[in-house]
Amino acid sequence: MHCYVYASQRKPDSYLWLRERDDFACIPAPLALMLGDLRLALEVELTGQRKLPHEDPQVVLHHLETQGWHLQLPPKETLASANHPEYKSKPHDDQ
Repeated sequence: MHCYVYASQRKPDSYLWLRERDDFACIPAPLALMLGDLRLALEVELTGQRKLPHEDPQVVLHHLETQGWHLQLPPKETLASANHPEYKSKPHDDQ
């Protein structure tokens, strides 16, 4: 299946896969609001055998076929590090 991958300008490392180019009408309004502006990042011929770095191609194809879109979020380790910035110093034990 030929599909189109858009990068979110609001959510780093978040991508929206679409079955039809620029078919943003198929995505739910809250999702569109969360992702913000999108820019075309990639056109790709996707098959169930194609290897993807962070996604299962069978799942992506299923979502594209059933709902017309697939949301790819950042890997969990990226989310974890974004949510827990490094401490500048070790916690102090006041006891």
